[in-house]
Amino acid sequence: MAPLAPMVWRKPGVIPAAIRQRYDLGPACRLEWFVEGDGSIRVVPVKNDPIDAFRGSGKGGSLARLLTNRGLDRAREH
Repeated sequence: MAPLAPMVWRKPGVIPAAIRQRYDLGPACRLEWFVEGDGSIRVVPVKNDPIDAFRGSGKGGSLARLLTNRGLDRAREH
């Protein structure tokens, strides 16, 4: 069963301790709220560091492509 949390009207809401600990959420964390097409609500933590937010979201092999392209650039320069 999913953890339940009370809604407090003067505060944004309460996140159950198990979820806070699992996703390392603290008082300074920001959350983005999405209403899905089926009416459900999805909450996504927003990372403070934009580099961390995008880390791992690429297609993979980025370093290999970068090194290959740099090698091609060097070969054209000589």
